[in-house]
Amino acid sequence: MSANVDLNIRPDYDQVLQDIADYVLNYRITSPEALNTARYCLMDTLGCGLLALRFPECTKHLGPLVEGTVVPFGARVPGTSYRLDPVKAAWDIGCCVRWLDYNDTWLAAEWGHPSDNLGGILAVADHLSQQRVAKGQAPLTVRDVLDAMIMAHEIQGVIALENSFNRVGLDHVLLVKVASTAVCAKLMGAGREQLLSALSHAFVDGQALRTYRHAPNAGSRKSWAAGDATSRGVRLADIALRGEMGIPGALTAPQWGFYDVLFSHTNKDLALKPEGQRAFTLAQPYGTYVMENVLFKVSFPAEFHAQTACEAAVTLHPQVRDRLHEIEKIVITTHESAIRIISKQGKLANAADRDHCLQYMTAVPLAFGNLVAEQYEDDFHAAHPIIDELRGKMHIVEDPRFTREYLEADKRSIANAIQVFFTDGSSTQQVVVEYPIGHRRRRAQGIVLLEEKFRHNLATRFTGQRCAQIVELCNDQARLESTPVNEFVEKWVI
Repeated sequence: MSANVDLNIRPDYDQVLQDIADYVLNYRITSPEALNTARYCLMDTLGCGLLALRFPECTKHLGPLVEGTVVPFGARVPGTSYRLDPVKAAWDIGCCVRWLDYNDTWLAAEWGHPSDNLGGILAVADHLSQQRVAKGQAPLTVRDVLDAMIMAHEIQGVIALENSFNRVGLDHVLLVKVASTAVCAKLMGAGREQLLSALSHAFVDGQALRTYRHAPNAGSRKSWAAGDATSRGVRLADIALRGEMGIPGALTAPQWGFYDVLFSHTNKDLALKPEGQRAFTLAQPYGTYVMENVLFKVSFPAEFHAQTACEAAVTLHPQVRDRLHEIEKIVITTHESAIRIISKQGKLANAADRDHCLQYMTAVPLAFGNLVAEQYEDDFHAAHPIIDELRGKMHIVEDPRFTREYLEADKRSIANAIQVFFTDGSSTQQVVVEYPIGHRRRRAQGIVLLEEKFRHNLATRFTGQRCAQIVELCNDQARLESTPVNEFVEKWVI
């Protein structure tokens, strides 16, 4: 036989795919902490979506692809009157959730925002629940949504622990697509073979590049990329449930598989298998770890690597607000990931560029004492030249300890420190913030503020009476879990 002939022996599904499928189909969630955190995550994620509806650049993307389309049992988009097919509804919900960079975060070798998966989860659950009620069947409940959220968080987060996609130029929304595909397929009734097929297609799909998150090309695609990914997960689940065959060696196929095509660059974060093939390293089995340790964005709509810098800047504001023009330099001490991802010099082209700029996100609270979404907009930036003046005086320094403890499993800090020096030779103290308010180590402090954030976001869209009804329901774990999804979503529509 010629050496260049391919052996056409169809393999078993890659073990990574089998592990995800078996987790989704067989794992039973019993952790009260995970379920309680998922409840807060649901509240916060939907609230972030409501707040985004104030921005026309977001709302221009919403609605049916074909105006006037009527979808029986269409999934609702919270805060709007849209009823859409589940694929487009997932896109819209995901777009709103991520638009302001204000929903939860996971940081490890890879980072991301696991609550982005709610777009697909809620759209599918709402559509199926309405359909079931019409047939006289029991709808899905919010407990089903919480379970799916916990599992989506876990899939995305565990893979991210030791596998860096950004180092090979791929965007983290790849993991949103994979996680959404898995949990949405389960909600839709997939068996093991169908779920494996859907997952294989998620990896064979073309994957998004990180180009739109980095200078000089940062732009608003980063605000809808996750909606696109969770929506694609719903579509791939639907394709698999229609009987489409899978690709068993989607990851491991020599030359043609995901590892060789997209994950074979020199990468110290990848494990080199004995046969010389690059592959994922999975640090632990799937459970409920990620939801229990997820990071909430409580105080600022800002890229998470800058959250502690913003907090330090707010602390320093009273000392510098009357001396802004006397500042000689500002030293920001940070960790390697922040430098690599969000440290920028030069002109910032748009709001999306600004909310991923460490210097901008530090300058605004130094000068104004807070950072809100409107302060990224063109008009605000143009009206306050002091922001760029302060940016020009900033020096970025890496602290090796900050970098090391960012990755240590028992810490997962996201540390930043700021010190301001004045032209007369005086300076402020260095203000160090190692853990943001949304971190598990500051969970009790953070939950109080998260509830305030939720009530504020609700009030941007609904009457006081409607807000009170939603808050009352969401504050009752048992009642919320037992609520039919279609009735829950009904409370969020206009």
